[in-house]
Amino acid sequence: MNFISQFFILIFPILYALTVHEFSHGYIAYRLGDDTAKRAGRLTLNPLKHLDPIGTIMLFIAHIGWARPVPINPYNFKNVKKDTAYVALAGPAANFISAVIFSVIFNIFNPTVYMVEKNVFLLILFYTIFINIALGLFNLIPFPPLDGSKILGAFLSDEAYYRYQRFERKGAFILIGIILVSNLMGLNIIGGVIMPPINFFIKLLTGISIL
Repeated sequence: MNFISQFFILIFPILYALTVHEFSHGYIAYRLGDDTAKRAGRLTLNPLKHLDPIGTIMLFIAHIGWARPVPINPYNFKNVKKDTAYVALAGPAANFISAVIFSVIFNIFNPTVYMVEKNVFLLILFYTIFINIALGLFNLIPFPPLDGSKILGAFLSDEAYYRYQRFERKGAFILIGIILVSNLMGLNIIGGVIMPPINFFIKLLTGISIL
């Protein structure tokens, strides 16, 4: 696909996956007693409220990206570590549930690989499944500031947890650096880690292997 075709094929899958991911963080935080996201206007399915310009561009360029994190105040939770982990898990869980739902629609048409390549609707469905799985798995990597680090935090001692979370801001820059360097050098470090499980779930849900 050329860039214009790629843009129109991917715009819905990307916007949907990022939006449902961040909305789910905010919604679970709200249900657990923190209304920070709601007061910030982030408890919405409007994608414009969740987009991070750099993260969205990275999805098109490096095929790994992120949305603007939903603000939460963990001190509004009854159990800081456990409830923060639930909020973190909500984003990937929403992506995985979405992938399953869209795979049902996809498989209703019982497409062959040839049909997917030639049908724009099926391509959009396929990439919606793919991006939701990829975004969910990527965010489960236990490296700050990704959701996986907060989920892992629930199993750490209080001292280790707070020390780990203080690394979050530096971790974001390190992560971006790894993505950029690996893509420029053709190493695809993160892709090499998450592509096998992505392929497993894509094949499970659609019958199509991407590797």
